[in-house]
Amino acid sequence: MRCPFLVLIALLAITPARSFAADAFPARPIRFIVPFPPGGGTDAFARIIGIKLADAWGQQVIVDNRPGAQGNIGCAVAAKTTPDGYTILLAQQGALTINPHLYANPGFNTLRDFAAVARGTETAMVLVSHPSVPAKTMKELAAYAKQNPGKLTFASTASGQQIAGELFKLTTSTDIVHVPYKGASPAVLDLLAGNVTLMFSNPTSIVAHVKAGKLRAIAVLGKTRNEALPAAQTAVEAGYPDLAQVLEWYGVVAPASTPRTTIEKLSAAIVRALRAPDVAERMNALGQTISPSGPDEFAKQIRDDFERWGKVVKASGAKAE
Repeated sequence: MRCPFLVLIALLAITPARSFAADAFPARPIRFIVPFPPGGGTDAFARIIGIKLADAWGQQVIVDNRPGAQGNIGCAVAAKTTPDGYTILLAQQGALTINPHLYANPGFNTLRDFAAVARGTETAMVLVSHPSVPAKTMKELAAYAKQNPGKLTFASTASGQQIAGELFKLTTSTDIVHVPYKGASPAVLDLLAGNVTLMFSNPTSIVAHVKAGKLRAIAVLGKTRNEALPAAQTAVEAGYPDLAQVLEWYGVVAPASTPRTTIEKLSAAIVRALRAPDVAERMNALGQTISPSGPDEFAKQIRDDFERWGKVVKASGAKAE
């Protein structure tokens, strides 16, 4: 009788330990893959959130920049990692919902390879110009572009910005030339130097330069003005409502098959971090608009935008460059 009794005691001792281990997530550092170079909006978002998560968890959050192919390389790396919650991916609207329609083989399948964790921000892009461009409004810009076909150039660092430019061309019936860049820093430097004349940008990359008078904010491609650029008209105010839905969102996804309990823990922690006053203050200063959501709502948004932008890419005829 002693042997079964000892086995029972041993099982009772082990079970709480296993339960505790499951509840202790994360028990080691988290890798946060950012599929773009340092210095842009995605990197800023990941580092601000990463610091907050590290403080809450008592575990390091390592931001791992994996740029290339407009986000495809980093997304492909994340898709192939172990689905245990210890690798997460900065989800960016262009990389996940536009790239699959621009590239014959982006290296991942958005709807199959990832599980939504949380949306973080939804921010309207801003159309900015070099001060040498003789236009201060979208109507003036469209008129100038029509008078000078092929003269204006627009920089992009991701597929979302490329498609924003294509939408502008379709909406205004103008001819402006796309110039792709590998990161926000070189694109903005060339814009400041006048080597390119326009950019459809996340506000993070250009707010400081607009405030310094080195760039001109032509319009916010959304329905409401940006708090960091209050003087810039919205596309609706400018008379182009079809350009008022060019929103770039950032969020977090994990590899598919990551346990739902782990997804929910990650999501809750990220949403708490986003709602912290100091995080909101830093994000707003960068021009990013906080818009947290849980995994189910974010998953629906990814699916809906995947379908929406697929139609836009097809209509524009745009291809990866």
